[in-house]
This record gives sequence, C-alpha cells and structure tokens, in this order.
Amino acid sequence: MDATVAALMFPGLFLLIFLGIPIAFALTIVSVFAGWFAFGPMVFQQLYGSVFSAASHYVLSSIPLFVLMGAILEKSGIARNLFDAIQIWIGRLPGGLALTTIAMAAIFAAASGVVGAVEIMIGLMAIPAMRAYKYNNTLITGTICAGGSLGTIIPPTVIVVVYAALAQLSIGALFAAIIVPGLLMLSLFALYIVGRCLLRPQDGPAAVASGDDLPLSEKIGITLKALIPPLLLMFAVLGSLLGGIASPTEAAAVGVAGAVVLAAINGGISFGAMVESFSLTVRITAMILLIVAGGTMFTGIFAVNGGGDMVADIAAGLGGGTTGVILFFLGVTFLLGFVLDWTSIVLICVPIFTPIVKQMGIDPIWFATLVLVTIQTSYLTPPMASSIFYLKSIAPKDITYGQMCRGVLPFIAVQLLTLLLVALFPATATWLPDRIVGF
Repeated sequence: MDATVAALMFPGLFLLIFLGIPIAFALTIVSVFAGWFAFGPMVFQQLYGSVFSAASHYVLSSIPLFVLMGAILEKSGIARNLFDAIQIWIGRLPGGLALTTIAMAAIFAAASGVVGAVEIMIGLMAIPAMRAYKYNNTLITGTICAGGSLGTIIPPTVIVVVYAALAQLSIGALFAAIIVPGLLMLSLFALYIVGRCLLRPQDGPAAVASGDDLPLSEKIGITLKALIPPLLLMFAVLGSLLGGIASPTEAAAVGVAGAVVLAAINGGISFGAMVESFSLTVRITAMILLIVAGGTMFTGIFAVNGGGDMVADIAAGLGGGTTGVILFFLGVTFLLGFVLDWTSIVLICVPIFTPIVKQMGIDPIWFATLVLVTIQTSYLTPPMASSIFYLKSIAPKDITYGQMCRGVLPFIAVQLLTLLLVALFPATATWLPDRIVGF
C-alpha cells in the first residue's frame, strides 16, 4: 500500500472535474490509475465488482422510484394548485409570497425528495409571482435556492437512501432523525423572511391574495383540495417505511402508485406527461447510479492504497478528541461540496468516515444528521453551488449570478445555526428515531 497514491487521488479528481470531465468518469479514471499501483493489470477485474455492486444493490433500486414519484408530481399540476392555495392564506403578510414559496418547497420536498426537481418546479411558479410585486432579486433567489435545498433534509429523500445503504444504517431511523432538524430549519427560514420584510418592506411587499373575496368555507375547500394530495402521499411513503410495513423500495413503489392516482384525480396526467416523467427519471437515475459506481470504485481503491489509515492518522493528529474528529469530517464534507454534488460526497466520504465514527463510539445516526445538514449547506454555498446553477437555468437574464450568491448567504447562516443546534443538542436527531422506528 502507498498512502502517497491515496493522497494524490483527491487532487487528481479535482483537476479532472475542473477540466470539465463529468464526475462519474472523473471518479472512474482516477480509480483506474490509482488502482494500477495496487493491482497492476488486474485492476479492471477488481473495479468490475464496484459496478456490479451498484447495479445489484437492492436498496438503491428505490432511487428511480423516488425520482419518478417527484417527476409525476412536477408534471401533474398539483404543485400549481398548492402554490395558489397557500398564497390565499399568507400572501398578504410581509414577504408572503416568499413564505408561500418556502412552505410549498417543504411540502414537495417531503413528497418527492428530489432536490433539483423541487427547486425548478417552485422557481417556475414563484419567480413570476414575486417579480410582479417587485420583490428584491436577492430575496427571490435566496428563497428559491433555500427552498429547493430542503429536499436534502426533509424526508423522504434520495440522499438518505444512499447514505444509509453505505453506512449500513436503518433508512427508517435516518428518515426519522432528519424530521426535527428539517422542521427547525424551515421555521428559521420563515423567521428570517418575516424579519427581513418587516425591517425592509420594500424587499418583500405584501401581495393581494387572489382569494381575498372568497368566503371562508370556499378558501378552506380550495386549501384542502390542494394540500391533502401531497400530504397523503407523504404519509403513505413515510408511514409505511417508519412503521416497518414496507422496505424502502416498497415504500417508494407506494409513492409512485400514489402519485399516479393523485395525478389522475387532479386531471394532470396524460400520455405526454408520463413519457416526460419516465424520460426525466431515466436521465437522473443513470447519472446517480453512474456516480455511485464511480464513487464505490474510488473509495475502494483509496482504502486499498492506505487512504483509510491516512485519514484516521490525520484525525488523531488534530487533537480535540471526538469533537475534533467530527469537526474535521464536517469540514472535509463542506469543502468537497464546493466542487462535488451530494451523490459524490456521500459515496466518497461515508465509507471513509463510518469505520472511524464507529470505532470512536460516536452515535452514527446523530453524525449522519450532521453530515446531511452540512451537505445541504454546501449545496447552497457559492461559488460552485448546485442550487444556484439549477436556478440560473430558469431565471430571467436580469437576475444575476452575483444577486443569487448574495441572496443565499443569510440562508446559509440559518443552516449553520441549525447545524450548531443539532450538534449541541443531539436529541434533536436521536429522540424521534427512538420513539417511532419499529412500531
């Protein structure tokens, strides 16, 4: 084993990524070159096992189902109904449209768990609405990016499936662990929006809600019609999983079936919409699983070349005991988020971190929650923030990249505050799994 080879794997990976090579192929190329030092010409036989593992892992088969569920919801018109219904109630508050956007993002993050799809879906509806009331561009962009990022921390979410599979944790327990931190973060987002718009009303003027002249009974009817479908879907997926009734893959299948039924009831399902949903699912799933295969190769070769021992030595040499190790791991995760997407971060870091975390007696569910919040924060952090690139693809030209970067900064501060609260009060992540998983 040569730790020098392991140490050079990350710089080599970053170099290829900056040269424009897709992450999955960059991971594979580095793995082949580094693996040659350990296995010689036999490296290809060794790496084949990583591809086979990614292709045959039963838990990972839930990924295309969760993606398909989100795609169907996106194409069915359910999101538009929900946006209009929430706006009836809170649109007239200071920053009401931004609050509507955050609330809708949270509900659809819980219903689909696909980060990019949630952000693009709410962005297409929220940008025209907020611009019509002359909202500040930084508030518009920050709200949409932060709302989309909730797909990482509000279950069910694909990242938890991948993380739990790699760390050999209960997916249901990890879903339960992120519920309280997710709700805490959502509440802090809302408090920031209200506080900013009270201090600077010009940033988020109150809107004239479209249902102001409707009687209360009709408002309630519109709201229930829009809100009940995604909530039923969320409860069906999470309830069957947390209650031990279904495996993750079976729960995802329940979600797809529920999404199809709800889309049909809503009248938004058509042959063209289903074709687009399947096409989107194939593209996203292929991307994720190629990265899974490449990440498995990378971490395997990194370990064979002594990378695991090298990381353990660095962690031990930092001092500070358990706290120092956790801070080191979270810092690495955050820095990797500048150049890698969440799939790559999880695939690279979790197999390296998990043995050390277990050896030091750190609660793996609590640690996993800290890592997930950190990944969500890095997802929002410039200059390479995935959320900003998603939004840039649909934003009007006069909303600049600089405005997007300034817009997300206060929300990043809220995420870091959430991370601090979870770190100081581990029960925020461990209390709920202890109470409901296994019932």
